[in-house]
Amino acid sequence: MPRFCANLSMLFTEVDFLDRFEAAAKAGFGGVEYLFPYDVEAAALKARLDANGLQQVLFNLPAGDWSNGERGIACHPDRVEEFRAGVDQAIAYAKVLGNTQVNCLAGIRPQGHDDASVENTLLNNLEYAAEKLGAAGIRLVMEMINTLDIPGFYLSNTRQALALREKVGSPNLFLQYDIYHMQIMEGDLARTLEKNLAAINHIQLADNPGRHEPGSGEINYRFLFSHLDRIGYQGWIGCEYKPATSTEAGLGWLKSHNAV
Repeated sequence: MPRFCANLSMLFTEVDFLDRFEAAAKAGFGGVEYLFPYDVEAAALKARLDANGLQQVLFNLPAGDWSNGERGIACHPDRVEEFRAGVDQAIAYAKVLGNTQVNCLAGIRPQGHDDASVENTLLNNLEYAAEKLGAAGIRLVMEMINTLDIPGFYLSNTRQALALREKVGSPNLFLQYDIYHMQIMEGDLARTLEKNLAAINHIQLADNPGRHEPGSGEINYRFLFSHLDRIGYQGWIGCEYKPATSTEAGLGWLKSHNAV
């Protein structure tokens, strides 16, 4: 059975953020991820990890003004210096938290720039981040996101991500495969995961429709978990879903899949 980590940006929101670490540990999770750590002192986060025996699995590079709808800046030609400063900030946090993996959100395609400029900016930023993070012992992953939930998101399918990875040519650039997003954009989940397993370093889940817990929608998670075991996936699976009711009430799927 794969290893599951709790996404604290979406789970256990019934309590304050710092209290979610304890809630995740009590629920049986061995690791946590979340969107961003930057509003909390790294030492405070580290203390919660240590107190609850949790591993910090993943967080994102700074992604612009999230509260005002920005979803990443890596493809924005006029935000390169901001992006590079964000890489430094992520490294500083990762070193304190013991985190060895960071996700890059490409962002919504900016207006007023031609296609070549947008792609070249993303390629250059990925190359820069992969090299700098690699030197610090941190892997870089990039996430494909569906364009129904986030219209205009620049990186939206596996084929596009693989092409970008090949162009960058870095051994420290991998894919973050979110099952929910890719069910919407392309389907064929099992074969895509198997074919591209060497390029995938992190997986996230939610069911569809609704982005709720496994078992609430159309995705056959019992099959997919067995499939991931069969093909030899060794990474974590981030539980990045919106509980249909409360977090605790929706955790039955973990026990039913013998995950805790």
